[in-house]
This record gives sequence, structure tokens and C-alpha cells, in this order.
Amino acid sequence: MPVSFNEAATANYGGDEAGLICGFVFGPGGIGRALSSAAAADWLAHGRPAPDEAAPGFAWLHFNLAQVGAERWLARHAQLAPDFFEMLRDGVFSTRIERADESLTAVINDVHFDFELDASDISTLWISVDRRLVVTGRRHPLRSVDNLRTAVNRGEAFRSTADLLERLMRTQADVLVGIVRSVTEHVDRIEDQLLAGRLVAKRARLGGLRRLLVRLQRLLAPEPAALFRLLQNPPDWMAQGDVQELRAATEEFSVVLRDMQSLQERIKLLQEEIAASVNEDNNRSLFVLTIVTVLALPINILAGLFGMNVGGIPLSDNPHGFWVLVALVFAFTVGAGWIVLRRHLKDRQG
Repeated sequence: MPVSFNEAATANYGGDEAGLICGFVFGPGGIGRALSSAAAADWLAHGRPAPDEAAPGFAWLHFNLAQVGAERWLARHAQLAPDFFEMLRDGVFSTRIERADESLTAVINDVHFDFELDASDISTLWISVDRRLVVTGRRHPLRSVDNLRTAVNRGEAFRSTADLLERLMRTQADVLVGIVRSVTEHVDRIEDQLLAGRLVAKRARLGGLRRLLVRLQRLLAPEPAALFRLLQNPPDWMAQGDVQELRAATEEFSVVLRDMQSLQERIKLLQEEIAASVNEDNNRSLFVLTIVTVLALPINILAGLFGMNVGGIPLSDNPHGFWVLVALVFAFTVGAGWIVLRRHLKDRQG
């Protein structure tokens, strides 16, 4: 019988004293049964079949690597390839999958469980896979792994470790599809506002979405190519059907990455359109300011000249001097305005 989420005592985000968040052992039917860290250590020591045995059964152990005891527990009980521990320590987070003797070690990137379309909400998942054991480790709660754990708790069957890895890849692709859809909805709303002429300051939001997609693509893009190279020479324990399923999962990833690239180009075009609209508004404001400045120039000059407290000011004794000056100011203002408008019309036509 499948074990519910509440019944799995170790199925929490922090992990137990060994750092184990959740553990499952899969029998001949492929249904997962929850394990504690003590039960997992006992299974690894006594119940784990030898690598060359044909007996069914495998386990999946998921660890919180932020806990100090997790890596020590793995080194003591899991007998993982040294390459896995080197990946944990080398500080390189780019996606890659490598073959270490008869096991697979991988570094993949995933989004946080509470992902909110923020480029900083992306973390790394380390994976080790062999015939009988799948070990995954992370430092932050990740959405794809949580979805996979939910599927196991629901009672979904997995026939092998490769099948579990393939399901994890497809779950991650589904998460990315959800991200692309969410970003597309945001971009659609911004585009509708732009077309309706009701655009408010959205350039910063578009820039954040574009940085998110660029980072996701940078971290995830190497994965399909690495998997394709690996699947050309899979381990002996990996069945041909599992190889085909993994190849199909990489193709799904490739499609999602292409959609992300297309969405990046769309965001770039929207940013350019918004920048052009802002520049046009600025040019219009500058033109109005220039017109006002030019029209006020004659009256400011004359007011400055006639406002000087010196002798010999013209028309000071003329009874019609005020209206003469008004006529001069008006004539100069009309002339200056006509020159500016004429030049502006020529620039627009040119």
C-alpha cells in the first residue's frame, strides 16, 4: 500500500538527524514504501541486492545537504562513486550528467518550491543513480523533487532507477513549461497594455523576466546535449526501454528551451518598442519646451533692455510706446514660432 505524506515521518523539508528528507524502497510492483534513515541504512547494509543480481527492488533517498550530517551519512552507508562527492565540493553548478563506472552522477538545476518568477529562486540538485539506488540532494526545497515525491506517495509505480530518473526529468520539464506559461501571461498583459496605449512603467518587470529566462536557459541548456552523449553509451544495467524514455525526456527539454528562447526574443522586441515609445514622448516634451522657450525669448530680451534704469530708453516719452513694444514683441514671437515650426515640419517630412 502506498504511504501517505503524513505517514512518512522523515518527509519534511528539513530532514532528520541524518539529513534524510524522504526515503522510499520500491518492491517488485514498483510501489514505494517509506524509509527512515535507520531503515535506509539497514537496507543498504543487508537488504540491498548485489549489483549483478537480477532480483527486483531499488531505493530512492533524498537528502538535505545543508545539514552537516547528510554528506557524512552518505559516505558511511551509501557507497556512492567518488565523482558524486567531488561534484558536491567543486562549486560548479552548470548542468551536466556523467558516467562513473556503472553509475550516473548528475548536477541539474531546478526552481525553489515557493518559486515566484525570481532569477534568484534557482538552486542545484545533485543526483547519483545506479542499478539499485537513486540518491538526490539539495540545499533548498525544489519543486520538481517535491512533485516526484508526491507522485510516489500517491502510489505511482516505478519499475527501475532509470524510470525514476526519467520521471524526475519529465517533472522538471513540466515545471519549466509552467514557468514559460506564467511568463507568457505576464508578457501578454504588458503587450495588450502597450497596444491599448495604457502602458505604465513595465520595463523593469520585463527586464526581470528576461533575466530569469536567460539564467534558466544558461543553467539548463547543457543538459539535453549531455544526456544525448550519455545515451549513446548507457550503462549495462539500463534497459533499452529506459534509454528511449530518457531520450524522449531530453527532447521535451529541448522543446521547452526553444520556447524559452522565443519568449526571450519577444520580450526583447517589447522592450525595444517601449523604449522607442518613451523616447518619442521625451522628444515631444523637449519640442514643447523648446517652443515655449523660443516664444518667450523676445519678450524676455525686451523686458530686460527696457527694464534697465538708465537714461535714453527709447519711446519713454511716446504716448503710444507701450503698444509699439507690444507689437514688436508679438511680431518677433510670431516670427520665431514660424521658424521653429517650419524646421520641425521639415524634420518630420525628412
